[in-house]
Amino acid sequence: MSGWVVIAGLGPGDEALVTPEVSAAVQEATDIVGYIPYVRRIAPRDGLRLHESDNRVELDRSRHALEMAAEGRRVVVVSSGDPGVFAMASAVFEAVEAGPDAWRALEIRVLPGITAMLAAAAKAGAPLGHDFCAINLSDNLKPWTLIEKRLRLAAEADFAMGFYNPRSKSRPEGFGRALDVLREACEPERVIIFARAVSTPEEELRVVRLSDATPEMADMRTVVLVGSSLTRVIERDGAPWVYTPRSVPA
Repeated sequence: MSGWVVIAGLGPGDEALVTPEVSAAVQEATDIVGYIPYVRRIAPRDGLRLHESDNRVELDRSRHALEMAAEGRRVVVVSSGDPGVFAMASAVFEAVEAGPDAWRALEIRVLPGITAMLAAAAKAGAPLGHDFCAINLSDNLKPWTLIEKRLRLAAEADFAMGFYNPRSKSRPEGFGRALDVLREACEPERVIIFARAVSTPEEELRVVRLSDATPEMADMRTVVLVGSSLTRVIERDGAPWVYTPRSVPA
């Protein structure tokens, strides 16, 4: 088959953080598929079709991309950040597994991108310098009970943590519940970083202690980084540096 699917990460926002590999795939594409704001990051050109869709139709979007590739088109499915981190790569493979056998013969490639968690960590210093985990706080695709269990266990294991999708207009209470779990498991001085719209003109970075964190500090454009018990803050003129040492006392 001459068609293919590339699942590409567009990074956190700044065009300078899109990898050359992703840029080359976009230039070769006949079709771009993705959530509305991500597709709109792609410049229109002759011969390129842009297929925008809502953020809750990942499987439909994936099937559409695979159908077009089976017809010989060169399709790029775009995500922000990295496509394998709470994004479109898993949805495409889920569609392949449930779809016709012919889709398994397609050329499908996943091109990595800089995910928001890593971009935020780099802006702050090195808060993820030791063991860490990432948790999606949205309960659209999994129950809150599971989110709470994972939060509690990660805190008890003393991981640094990165939270995606912390607080939306449709579920404003979820992040407050997450903070309650952290307060039960962590000391009040635990470092929390609120990184909003990293690498865009609206970027804002706020470093606070758990005792001072409030739900209103986060929205859907915010990645929340929670330090481990070892995470340190280096105060200085301007924004502090935050890092987690690579060594753990015996």
